[in-house]
Amino acid sequence: MYNPTSALSLEVQWQQFAASRFNTMPIAGTMAWSIIGIASLVLPPHFANLVIFIATGSIFYLALGLAKITGEDLLGKKRPGNFFDRIFLSCVFMACLVYAIAIPFFFIDRSSLPLTVGILTGLMWIPFSIIVRHWVGLFHGITRTALIVVAWYLIPEYRTAAISAIIVGVYAITLVVLRQRHRAFHAAAAQP
Repeated sequence: MYNPTSALSLEVQWQQFAASRFNTMPIAGTMAWSIIGIASLVLPPHFANLVIFIATGSIFYLALGLAKITGEDLLGKKRPGNFFDRIFLSCVFMACLVYAIAIPFFFIDRSSLPLTVGILTGLMWIPFSIIVRHWVGLFHGITRTALIVVAWYLIPEYRTAAISAIIVGVYAITLVVLRQRHRAFHAAAAQP
């Protein structure tokens, strides 16, 4: 909830939040989905499904570790009380809650797991786009969803590998766009 007693205006808090690179989460996601894709090609399906649960459940924690290396303030510790950090972390929490949809479907149809987890955990990119006032999150969420659905229907024998490749590819594009966004943001902020 927004703290009206905060000394900083929402615009200043947004400026502080939006100045971030936002690299650690997509890098962690790229690593996790790469592992998932490889596991789906070399492990029996029940073990490969376990890798999906473990790897996707580890993305945030992996990002926290990467943030220590890159210096990114993923938890907003350098911006105490920042409203936009709380929204972002709420989106991460929302992505965790979607397992309540994925798990029951998994028990009905084991092949649904990469579809549901791949789409549902990517939904956090939509509000991210609104928060940072940039189209990259909309691109990520919509493109990822559309391509996952297409792959799930068109490549039934290699669903997990295909979906993993799609997600990794979308993350790669997203990282390039985030880098460009970061440069443009700081260039605009440097102008008088």
